[in-house]
Amino acid sequence: MKKSIILFFIILSVIAAPLQTNAGTAKTEKKISFVNKADGENEANILLARLDEIKNMDKSSLDRSEKREIRKEVRSIKKELNDNHNGVYLSVGAIIVIVLLLIILL
Repeated sequence: MKKSIILFFIILSVIAAPLQTNAGTAKTEKKISFVNKADGENEANILLARLDEIKNMDKSSLDRSEKREIRKEVRSIKKELNDNHNGVYLSVGAIIVIVLLLIILL
């Protein structure tokens, strides 16, 4: 009985695990590939410096199309910075299953 409950929760956790899709990968944008952590930090610092430069820029003298290009650049930089985070994502269901398994097993 105990083994069947554990098996049930394992199957439930596999089914309830969030799946990540890469729907936006069809675009041909320039991507930064980080070889190691030091290179990644250097690239991130360069991107952050560019964001600060844009933020401190006087935008009142720019016309509409230039402002649009700057907005697109800021969005792409922020997207690149967010895409390079390597984290672990757990759904609420997976957390509940883990807690229940710990309670049952311990």
